[in-house]
Amino acid sequence: MNFKDKIVYEIYPKSFKDSNNDGIGDLKGITSKLDYLKLLGINYIWITPFFVSPQNDNGYDVADYYHIDPIYGTMDDLDELIKESDNRNIGLMFDMVFNHTSTSHSWFQRALKGEQKYKDYYFFRKEPTNWQSKFGGSAWEYVEELNEYYLHLFDKTQADLNWENPNVRAELIKILNFWIDKGIKGFRFDVINLISKDAFEDDDIGVGKRFYTDGRKINQYLRGINQQSFEKYDDIITVGEMSSTTIENCNIYTNPDNHELNMTFNFHHLKVDYQNKEKWTTMPFDFRELKDIFNKWQLGMNDGWNALFWNCHDQPRSISRFGNVTKYHDESAKMLATAMHMQRGTPYIYQGEEIGMTNNYFTDIKQYRDVESINYYHILKNQGMSENKIHEILQAKSRDNARSPMQWNKNGGFSDNTPWIQMNSNCKNINVENNLNNPTLSSIIIKNL
Repeated sequence: MNFKDKIVYEIYPKSFKDSNNDGIGDLKGITSKLDYLKLLGINYIWITPFFVSPQNDNGYDVADYYHIDPIYGTMDDLDELIKESDNRNIGLMFDMVFNHTSTSHSWFQRALKGEQKYKDYYFFRKEPTNWQSKFGGSAWEYVEELNEYYLHLFDKTQADLNWENPNVRAELIKILNFWIDKGIKGFRFDVINLISKDAFEDDDIGVGKRFYTDGRKINQYLRGINQQSFEKYDDIITVGEMSSTTIENCNIYTNPDNHELNMTFNFHHLKVDYQNKEKWTTMPFDFRELKDIFNKWQLGMNDGWNALFWNCHDQPRSISRFGNVTKYHDESAKMLATAMHMQRGTPYIYQGEEIGMTNNYFTDIKQYRDVESINYYHILKNQGMSENKIHEILQAKSRDNARSPMQWNKNGGFSDNTPWIQMNSNCKNINVENNLNNPTLSSIIIKNL
């Protein structure tokens, strides 16, 4: 299929549009805005997870891959969204979290009861390694009843799946085919390059990343799910989120001859404001490094294909990061869009990016909802950092900066109730209604370039 001339729009459903006024966005809310999305000229909607989940990591802790969490709606609501999207020639892409499941998932719950079949779905060890979780602290959690530790590269409620086990791979392929049969046209695979764990030993030079990033069996695993799932169809688009990867690996992942993925996300360009490449720091972004990274990836991905993006649900707003919101808000938004859309690759737009939504700039930890941000607030505080400095870092780096409700009009327009996370007060000026009524702003999305 031809995916190289397409545009993908990412929706974080919890914050997009609330149709039943419970303060949480939902599937019917997305359906109600399809005409707006069609107007933007997009081809696909990538929806972040809305499966059954305890919501410890806002849906990236999946407890059931086959059912919709009631806070987002019903299967009938999804069927309606699929049908109405098809009517507008818009395909739906699902976000598949296959590196880990929620510890509430029935597989893990059966593992906790000592069922060996399901213990083998995960990584249980008598002795932990010194690996660190990406959300802070040890990557191993002790289970007293089993006298063993299980691996969680992210939150302790997100247990890593054992892809070495062919039963696990078969289960995941079954899930993909179920949703393809429902009419889903694409998949985004969360941190997919972490699924191959090469060795379980202490890392004497790091925090464990070298033992599980771009592992030696990753290509075998990706080819396997391709051959048994989406390769059987001619209209499925796939993108892999790659953590700390390389150009060499991404060329392999996306080379059409390898039958793995259509394209990959990399995050190197979004670390140019990381002091010593550590996320929970602040510094002005390095403009020269940013240009060099773009140049390197544009020239280097000659056998594969890039997914292009500034923003997503895990990143602070690019206009606050790389633009001048105070003096040149509109110009900054247009400049960033132009810089991205004129590169070689498939552009991804995150909800609100098209109107130049900014960071939240919360001032109290009670305003945050993101588990990673809250964890690091306490970690930095325990390290002796001042409250003011911690909030400066959170205002710049928290994932919640991307998760405030979509700004539809001067009153917000997201919900008639109190939203699950605070609306940005600048919605009075920055909103969809203003954009659509202002011809000098309506080109931010670049659909007419």
